[in-house]
Amino acid sequence: MIQDHLKKVQSGKLKLDEYLDEILDKCKSINDEYHYFNTICEQEAKQQAKEIHKKTKKGKLAGLIISVKDNLCVKDVESTAGSRILKGYKPLFDATAIQRLRKEDAIIIGKTSCDAFGFGSFNTNVGLDFKIPKNPFDKERATGGSSGGAAGITQKADFPHIAIAESTGGSIENPASFCGVVGFCPTYGVVSRYGLISYANSLDKIGVMSKKVKDIVPVLESIAGFDEKDSTSLIEKLDLNPKNHKKLKIGLITEGMSEGVDKAIKDNINKIVKKLKSKGLEVEEVSLPFTFKYGISTYYIIATCEASTNLACLSGLRYGQESDPKGKSFAEYFSEVRSKHFNEESKRRIMLGTFARMAGYRDAYYIKATKVRTKIIEEYKNLFQSYDILICPTMPVVAPKFSEIKKMTPLQNYMMDILTVGPNLAGVPHASIPIGEKDGLPIGLMGIADHLQDGKLLQFLQIIEDLV
Repeated sequence: MIQDHLKKVQSGKLKLDEYLDEILDKCKSINDEYHYFNTICEQEAKQQAKEIHKKTKKGKLAGLIISVKDNLCVKDVESTAGSRILKGYKPLFDATAIQRLRKEDAIIIGKTSCDAFGFGSFNTNVGLDFKIPKNPFDKERATGGSSGGAAGITQKADFPHIAIAESTGGSIENPASFCGVVGFCPTYGVVSRYGLISYANSLDKIGVMSKKVKDIVPVLESIAGFDEKDSTSLIEKLDLNPKNHKKLKIGLITEGMSEGVDKAIKDNINKIVKKLKSKGLEVEEVSLPFTFKYGISTYYIIATCEASTNLACLSGLRYGQESDPKGKSFAEYFSEVRSKHFNEESKRRIMLGTFARMAGYRDAYYIKATKVRTKIIEEYKNLFQSYDILICPTMPVVAPKFSEIKKMTPLQNYMMDILTVGPNLAGVPHASIPIGEKDGLPIGLMGIADHLQDGKLLQFLQIIEDLV
């Protein structure tokens, strides 16, 4: 659908302004019912369409509708990272990924809902006064987080659309699984983080959501590449052509098939394994014991430490909502602004991170966690010496009901990331792809590849998509 759409735009057969009016109406209607957008940038989108229409030579993504997770800066469009403390903030610049999409004449349609600053597994930790997005298959269930709005609109859109999302500990794969779409998270550093309202600098990755695997490639090619504004962006160029990679050897992660994983999910994974073997691919069981034992605790120490540092600037002075400073000390003013505008989960993670990086505890927690992360990377690297792709379920459950989420403790919430934090800590490319369903709710399989083997992962995803 996307390729045909792009050809029509290039040839001039499709009038973008009339087409865009129809798309905007659909997005508004969907949003009224499901709350996938924090902002629909109608006037900005129409202006983009006019500018594209005038061009004699159009970019390769000309006319493609793009939604952007609300923690990426889009010039002159409210960008809040899903938190009330940033309400009204309109960046004076585009994030590098957005700038590159505009260069290829993609149309930014709006900013999608997310857990405030990415803090959550269900997209229920939205900022104060924000609406919680609903699962496209069942309105009583969650979309998954933190990129829930991105996954939801990707599933509901009946027009050519790609979502730009972001993952720190599973925020692309998790909602992709719950909403039944493809969620691709590239190697750390492949896409510049400049212009991202960061959760955890050493973990954050900007990625792509789509309905079809092949639609990921032109978008990822457009946003990938070195950026002098981001010191962690990679100079290496990726080969994203799936046809350029050899036959794959696959490892099924045994810990991902443990007792805590829903039986229907394990059954669907086993069906896929049988199909892969019937096609002549080699699949063997492998183990990541260190990663699964220490992954969650390592992730939450590193992530909260970095988050508490990043959010310290939102004090109501230069950044964030303001208050009347008259008669208040800095500490009183700072505390008042943050207490009023941060939601409960943001406060929890700020306090956890601040504690773990305090002078008396830094070596015991944060420094030790970074050392453990190195061991986790080594464990993945050892497996990738023998296997091209590692697989496991994306999530241990299908999308839960909001009533079930309310009964969970913070620790139970955090444990939902058990399958996805490992590849995020290691910085390797990984992706979720739908493979079946349980009671009408989608089930996702997660594929993981070695650093800079994003093209190999795309090849595997295409194999799975063809089998399903």
